[in-house]
Amino acid sequence: MSVSTPPPVTRRPRGTAPATTLKRDDAATQLHLLRRATWGPTPAAVAEIASIGTTAWLDRQLNPGGIDDAAMDAFVARMPFYGRSPQSLRSVPYEQVQWEPMFETGRLALARQVWSRRQLLEVVVDVWNNLLHVTCPSSDVWDSRADYDRTVVRRHALGSFPEMLVASAKHQAMLAYLDNASSTAAQPNENYGRELLELHTVGVEAGYSEADVKDCARLLTGLTVTPDGSAVFDPGRHDGGARTVYGFSVPAHAPHEGLRWIEAFLRWLAVHPVTARRVCARLATRFVSDAPPAALVDRMAGTWTATGGQITPVLRVLFDSAEFWASAGQKVRTPQEDFVATLRALGTGMEPSGTSGIVKLYWHTLDSGHASMSWGAPNGAPDVAAAWASPSGTLARWNRHMDFAAGWYPPELRFTAATDLLPSIPSTWGALVDALALRLVGSPLSAAEREALLMYANRSAGAPCSASDPWIRNNLRYLVALLLDTPSFTIR
Repeated sequence: MSVSTPPPVTRRPRGTAPATTLKRDDAATQLHLLRRATWGPTPAAVAEIASIGTTAWLDRQLNPGGIDDAAMDAFVARMPFYGRSPQSLRSVPYEQVQWEPMFETGRLALARQVWSRRQLLEVVVDVWNNLLHVTCPSSDVWDSRADYDRTVVRRHALGSFPEMLVASAKHQAMLAYLDNASSTAAQPNENYGRELLELHTVGVEAGYSEADVKDCARLLTGLTVTPDGSAVFDPGRHDGGARTVYGFSVPAHAPHEGLRWIEAFLRWLAVHPVTARRVCARLATRFVSDAPPAALVDRMAGTWTATGGQITPVLRVLFDSAEFWASAGQKVRTPQEDFVATLRALGTGMEPSGTSGIVKLYWHTLDSGHASMSWGAPNGAPDVAAAWASPSGTLARWNRHMDFAAGWYPPELRFTAATDLLPSIPSTWGALVDALALRLVGSPLSAAEREALLMYANRSAGAPCSASDPWIRNNLRYLVALLLDTPSFTIR
């Protein structure tokens, strides 16, 4: 798959609705959708959705292959290792490659979140990267994590979950990360089989037994990685014994028939009603609330089952739901979302050439423990506010707001000066704060937040304001950073 090839168009399963039908096109509705279906509203996104309407905007985002994203595609091409196969990377001395393919994968995830026009795709990709998680960077996947990103997660993100699950199970990165590459009939390794059930599909609450885990691990034997980095099925390593895993029965079979039974089991597991409800709950947690309504999850799971695990129809049910449109204010940005949303709100542009700016941005997120895909455990990063609430985390957000609002770091990026965020400086200080709130948050601040910003500037709401005021020239960036520190900006 070429690194510049758009994601494939998702084919609509027979019998599903052809388009989402949204009833309102008011600014508040559109802002809510942009806050949830993108990594943060931008002036361009606000203008686009206002121009074509809510329904058309969402339909466009659900068909990312039809969106011109040439600037982002060109940026991807700046990464020399990202598009190479595991076998290609292993064919050169490790010293020439080291962990760069993984770092490039992380940098591109961040860059796409900030600048890609295929925003809904990027949000959904993040969901699957945490569900079918392979820590990036981590030592065992130095040569395969970029390929996993391209050919597993991104290729299937809006398509078929069964196909994505099969592709994940058979991929070098997952086989190495969760140790199935070393599993044999004589010495089965339970790591991947356990996480397949616990994390990737039905969940530990499903009630499977320890015997199910052991039988799952034995069924999965034979999926391995060759010394040149190729993922293969090796019949000589497969246990062909009869077994039942969580209700799925496998008869005794010849080892060379093992791959067929493995794939059949994975597809069965992917559309199991318990998997459907658990994965749909994860989607609803990302897009609706930290405790999504059970009725919505049930309807999404029903569509999952009816379509054989097709992702786009499930998302249409979610975005068509009254629960989604009633959920404004019920999600708080994670540190990574806040990082990206700040850059997007400020209109930060990508560096005109090279990658040194995105390298610095990525190191900043990685050092803070908030880079995409970098969660150390196989369960993926949490997506609820309580997991990220801490004084140190709040301070880190505020420091980033100041860096970006002032255009201090990294210098390679094209930062918008605080005085250029608005077409003109309003005539009163109250109007200035209101205009900045509309530009950066998309909606008015609370009365307390507004008063706090005016207090910081030591001005009353009705005091006259002009671009020639030395305070504006010298200190507006601090007011912008303080506005980004408000709870209103934190809400997704």
